[in-house]
Amino acid sequence: MTNPLTEEEKHYLLQLARRTIEQALKQAPEPEIDLGMLSAALKEPGASFVTLTIRRNLRGCIGSLEARQALAFDVREHARQAAFEDYRFPPLSKAELPATSIEISRLTAPLDLEYQQPSDLPRILRPGIDGVILQDGYRRATFLPQVWEQLPNVDDFLSHLCVKMGSPADLWKRKTLQVKTYSVEEFHE
Repeated sequence: MTNPLTEEEKHYLLQLARRTIEQALKQAPEPEIDLGMLSAALKEPGASFVTLTIRRNLRGCIGSLEARQALAFDVREHARQAAFEDYRFPPLSKAELPATSIEISRLTAPLDLEYQQPSDLPRILRPGIDGVILQDGYRRATFLPQVWEQLPNVDDFLSHLCVKMGSPADLWKRKTLQVKTYSVEEFHE
């Protein structure tokens, strides 16, 4: 991620995400993306998460940590997946759509966080700023920076992230894990 997106680019991505979900609910083809009409920022590879909420309650969240396709295509793919493929929720229904809010997070490239021992982590993580990826072997999980709003205590944040990874809550205290951080440009309807 280089420069921040313009308001027009953010608006386009939010509309694209909503239209993608609407089309899927109608069992119609995904909205077309005309690369010739896109700005450079929307054409360049970008990693994104699309988060759906209903009355501020999570309803779906899917994304990628690494850029592998044009940002516009990434958002379209994750909008559909957040609505219909998040294993934690049943597929979004037509009745739910009007109450559904869409949030898009554009991620920076994750960077390895160097630390010596587990007790260093609470000092060096930046609540509210850092998105965090924990990895232990093949197990991996992430929390977007927005999750700090629900889990402002670093110990709680890391413990919940360990559980999300499928590990004991205190694993981060007992073992040096691979940790990466990233930041996001977040915008919503």
